[in-house]
Amino acid sequence: MPLPSAPRPRKPAPSTPAGDGTKAATASPLRQLRASDLRAVARLATQATTGISRVAEGVHQSVLDTLGLPGGAEPGRTRGLTGLVYQSIRGVTQLVDAGLQEGLARLEPFFASATSAGEVHWEREAVIAALNGVMGDRLQRDGNPLCTPMGWYQQGRPLNLQALAAPGAATGKLLVLVHGLCMNDLQWLRHGHDHGAHLAEALGYTPVYLRYNTGQHTSTNGAELSAQLTSLVASWPVPVTELSILAHSMGGLVARSACHQAAQAPAGASGWLPLLRHLVFLGTPHHGAPLERAGHWVDVLLGSNAYSRPFARLAQLRSAGITDLRYGHVLESDWLGRDRFRKSPDQRTPVPLPAGVACHAVAATLAARRSPVGERLVGDGLVPLHSALGIHDDPARTLGFAKARQAVFYRLGHLDLLADAGVARQLQDWMQDH
Repeated sequence: MPLPSAPRPRKPAPSTPAGDGTKAATASPLRQLRASDLRAVARLATQATTGISRVAEGVHQSVLDTLGLPGGAEPGRTRGLTGLVYQSIRGVTQLVDAGLQEGLARLEPFFASATSAGEVHWEREAVIAALNGVMGDRLQRDGNPLCTPMGWYQQGRPLNLQALAAPGAATGKLLVLVHGLCMNDLQWLRHGHDHGAHLAEALGYTPVYLRYNTGQHTSTNGAELSAQLTSLVASWPVPVTELSILAHSMGGLVARSACHQAAQAPAGASGWLPLLRHLVFLGTPHHGAPLERAGHWVDVLLGSNAYSRPFARLAQLRSAGITDLRYGHVLESDWLGRDRFRKSPDQRTPVPLPAGVACHAVAATLAARRSPVGERLVGDGLVPLHSALGIHDDPARTLGFAKARQAVFYRLGHLDLLADAGVARQLQDWMQDH
């Protein structure tokens, strides 16, 4: 099927921006708030107060250390009346938090919901996705209402399998789209284009979009994705004849983790893996991303001085999902039992591409076409070219994508991979090749 000059976009949800996703159609952002958001924000505020008090106490004790005055039982803690003051601040903050949580929980039923049934609010979902990417592991641990549970979506709404049971509503060709860090399923629509909608029209796929908490470890999300794929395939309204996964950025690490864990599961426990035909990576940092390493050096620099050391707590707010991007972790053993903020060499266990699956890598570079040195260093602005292509100086870590299944796009940024017509043509060419 010939590709049109511009891929036909998916029709956006009512409050989803129809253009480049930068402005929503709602009149006021306040209309997007939900009653549960009040509890969630209150919890974040009290946690921030507690965290700041610990930083202040750490600086205080650093000064006392220079005078030869002993501190408390724990490093960075003061003693005596000073320590009691800091403890009192944290104690009162916890009491306030408990009171707010109980009071707001009781008031929630009396709040009229600001969101209409089935209405999709792009800005709210984008903010929540970013928050989950930065500190989603903490939100999960604290049971914060803003924590994003993993689930399947279409048009920004939870997947309705009953609606797909209608004749012609679903095909046996299932396409799963997995977004990247700090993003959500709505952001596959960019500049009026959605790869899922395009492949549905061109090749007859039925696209299903994953939404998940990108702040959790990639291996944790990979295990849950494998379980949810098993359930999805089993409950799909028509027999699944072909499954393909299109993953952007961190989503590629999650998909690789899911494939590996499914392959290690007992026979029959992961019925989706034998159906997997294509696995396509868009700008996936298979061997890590320099920006996370830059964040790691912030930890090192702040920790090198007694006066700045307490502020290292602020740099260490970044989530487990972000620190997994340092080297491209996909296994639990890559991080379990290790201090993820401590400087260490790459200790990953090499994980090959899944056997029997057509694996494709799309990489982008901001450099000009004839600048091999520049393209390796610059990459797409977030992911180096060799990392996106799975190339490593250690041959044991090189993923070995077939040459015919690699594509490099020049003068293109990381997010532009989601909307480029050339990328769309390449995806169609690969995925229609049987």
